[in-house]
Amino acid sequence: MSAKSWLFTSESVSEGHPDKVCDRISDAVLDAFLTADPHSRVACETLATTDHVTIAGEVRGPNEVRQRVEEIARDAIRDIGYEQDGFSWKTCAVENLLHEQSADIAQGVDEGSKGEEGAGDQGIMFGYACTETPELMPAPILLAHRILRTMAEDRKSGVQKGFGPDAKSQVTLRYENGKPVAVDAVVVSTQHAEELGTEGVRELVRPYVTAAMPEGWQVSDKRLIVNPTGRFVIGGPDGDAGLTGRKIIVDTYGGAAPHGGGAFSGKDPTKVDRSAAYVARYLAKNVVAAGLAEKCLIQLAYAIGVPEPVAVYVDTQGTGRADEDAISKTLQEMVRLTPRGIRNQLDLLKPIYARTSAYGHFGRAPEADGGFSWEKTDLADELARIYGTDKISA
Repeated sequence: MSAKSWLFTSESVSEGHPDKVCDRISDAVLDAFLTADPHSRVACETLATTDHVTIAGEVRGPNEVRQRVEEIARDAIRDIGYEQDGFSWKTCAVENLLHEQSADIAQGVDEGSKGEEGAGDQGIMFGYACTETPELMPAPILLAHRILRTMAEDRKSGVQKGFGPDAKSQVTLRYENGKPVAVDAVVVSTQHAEELGTEGVRELVRPYVTAAMPEGWQVSDKRLIVNPTGRFVIGGPDGDAGLTGRKIIVDTYGGAAPHGGGAFSGKDPTKVDRSAAYVARYLAKNVVAAGLAEKCLIQLAYAIGVPEPVAVYVDTQGTGRADEDAISKTLQEMVRLTPRGIRNQLDLLKPIYARTSAYGHFGRAPEADGGFSWEKTDLADELARIYGTDKISA
């Protein structure tokens, strides 16, 4: 295979995957705190295994929410669809170990005399956008999410009763001269009803894979791999333990861009692991939407207790139509990249996070209630005007 042609693969996991069950519970707890008090501080971690869930972490918010954590967890598990032997919203034990936020951390990040609070931790966060798809996302991860999301929608609506909640997908695309041109292979593993055999599951999965692909892209029969180990009836936390924050590449760009290492779920928007990753995507997407580049990678770096980022890096990966240092300066003039500035720009103090816990935090449509606000391209007109470029559709 020549240097100008290659294969690239990304994976997704469903909302019923053990780790995603934990992400969902952590974000549901976060949403409950933000509903009761938008200024709550939450760092919530979840572990799930056979008929057991443990929830731990630090919070500062209304005590009545802490008292409802078991109910919140059961509601999340029920919505995902777990009512099976070994893991059920009705029977699983729920242990609540949430406690008050550390006073040492609080004094470093609370609002100071200038109306700014410091970053909740040191760290690096990345945002990325590219022209591979209308959503300005890398195509492999977007297609992998699409397969599982449509399978889950039909499972939960009752249209398709053969699927269980736990599933994984993997999409391999062929690239030529930097552009995806065809699908090479698709792998789907899905929990299924007891009575279904391997071939029956394959035939249930096939139309979802076909529908997810762009027009003209077909997966050959030999390259569609479904439940390669055979039977997959026992699934979810009964089949494998789950933890919050273990699917960070699934959550972002499927490996097409760097990742800072910090997970998102269960963290309130004062935590830059989450909010700065969101604003980095927002800025990168607007750069691409403005026609300034076909690809844009942005890195932000923070120090605990310090409001402003210690570094901002813009890389258009050889596709830029303007100087990268100039773009970086312009972006910092347009958006204040402190924890408070990010929250204000993206209106993040809302209960909008449980919906992010599966099928990706990026590449989703902005919602009327403020969900996925970091997917807006409302800076693109001004960026295009400043640099004299033509906007692209997004």
